[in-house]
Amino acid sequence: MARVTLADVADAVGVSAKSVSNVVNGTGWVGEETRKRILAAIDELGYRPNLAARQLRGGTSGVLALAIPDLREPYFAEFVSRFVTAAQERALNALIVQTGGERTAEKRAIEGEGLPALDGVVVSPLQLTSQDIRQHRGKTPLILVGEHGQEISEPPAVHIGADNGAAARAATSCLLKNGRKRVGVIGVQEEGSKATSRQRFQGYQSALEEAGIPFETALVGNVTDFNRSEGARATEGLLKRGADFDGLFCFNDTLALGALHVLAANGISVPDAVEIIGFDDIDEGRFATPPLSTVNLGISDAADIILDIVEGHREIDSGHVTVPFSVVRRSTTR
Repeated sequence: MARVTLADVADAVGVSAKSVSNVVNGTGWVGEETRKRILAAIDELGYRPNLAARQLRGGTSGVLALAIPDLREPYFAEFVSRFVTAAQERALNALIVQTGGERTAEKRAIEGEGLPALDGVVVSPLQLTSQDIRQHRGKTPLILVGEHGQEISEPPAVHIGADNGAAARAATSCLLKNGRKRVGVIGVQEEGSKATSRQRFQGYQSALEEAGIPFETALVGNVTDFNRSEGARATEGLLKRGADFDGLFCFNDTLALGALHVLAANGISVPDAVEIIGFDDIDEGRFATPPLSTVNLGISDAADIILDIVEGHREIDSGHVTVPFSVVRRSTTR
């Protein structure tokens, strides 16, 4: 079967090859309706730009790398999906690298080892250090996402993300403003280096302090990982030791789903007896029973900001861009 060419796309849409080229390469000006028709034809015909030729002509490859710890984690899976979609809308290609949260794999990713020529590298690190970032010598834009990424970000890297402490404070305050007085927390990790747990725990404690409610260690559910089984185990632990709570803030939605399961199994009504709020706004939470209240971290906005930086459409004054978050109220809260 003959390879589909740029001219084939132009003929199918009824435009010039130059217009198709402008859309593929992100150059020139093409009307929005025409651009949509060209992108639809590219998808329908299966046109794939010659990336090597593109790089020789313009110094860019049109390829980005996105390195994440684990695709099985719903939050990362949804972020990858939205990032790839946003990239495709700009005629860019995204390569996905799964690092397993291992420092060696993360270092290979930021240096582009074993990858083709790249226009940008996006990494959600768990083990990289600030020294690793300082030693980065590549000219490819390096963008970090996630809580650990925020803590280690230094030039030449840029960090994109929400204010986790403020978001956790808002989630906890949502329960307190509903009249809950004994709000437990699920997601604390004893290992102090876990940036996500630490930042969200600080936000939880800050909300209690603002409300004049003393912090109680008896209401803390420790976990070893952010998954459904650990959320269930931590909630069972609170119940078995007789912890008296009327609200739960869970550090991500999968923990909250595990907590919901245990409360239902024990005949505890949500939200009548206990209100629950999660974090991340994954799709599965919308279809929980009852639908899960949560915090949306603006991952679609983050994807667009990342691509704007890579394409040179956005200049930043510092090494960090804050993405707005929002509290999403559903049926697990009043």
